[in-house]
Amino acid sequence: LICNSSEAQKLQTNNGEVSFASNAELEIISATSNRVRGIIDPVSSEFVFRLNIRSFNGFNTELQRQHFYDNYMETDKFPTAEFSGKIIERIDFSQDGTYDVRAKGDLDIHGQKQTRIIRCKLVLRNNSAYVDAHFVVPLAEHNIRIPKIVSQKIATEIDVAFKAHLTTAPPTQQ
Repeated sequence: LICNSSEAQKLQTNNGEVSFASNAELEIISATSNRVRGIIDPVSSEFVFRLNIRSFNGFNTELQRQHFYDNYMETDKFPTAEFSGKIIERIDFSQDGTYDVRAKGDLDIHGQKQTRIIRCKLVLRNNSAYVDAHFVVPLAEHNIRIPKIVSQKIATEIDVAFKAHLTTAPPTQQ
């Protein structure tokens, strides 16, 4: 019996990309991080992706970035965001192809977990995976409060785009 190597090894990334946009009435704010760490287990279809909030770059001004970190995301208390769960559809990771899948799991932002189903495009090619997803995050679901004075400059729902290229991880050393 030969064990297919893509079924036996996990897929991982240390440089996935997440970007967000707040399209408010008076201002558009956007930022990107290319430091998403993640892993997918092809056998169980379980995954986890984690991001250090302070790795975002962009924003319109440095003051805006500081307000994002300190006032809205409160990175001293909640330094990371995470999405972990399982791919709903059963995928044979040894078969190259493009799959429309749903990832169901807990989206943990600002210390508030919300169970979400996020539609993703999953491209499998040469023992690697490319993930592409777009979704909306309502700030209220994650207890992120926007002061009334800036309510026309910050959207109540944030558009999020996620991309990652995951490759076969070397076996863990124990």
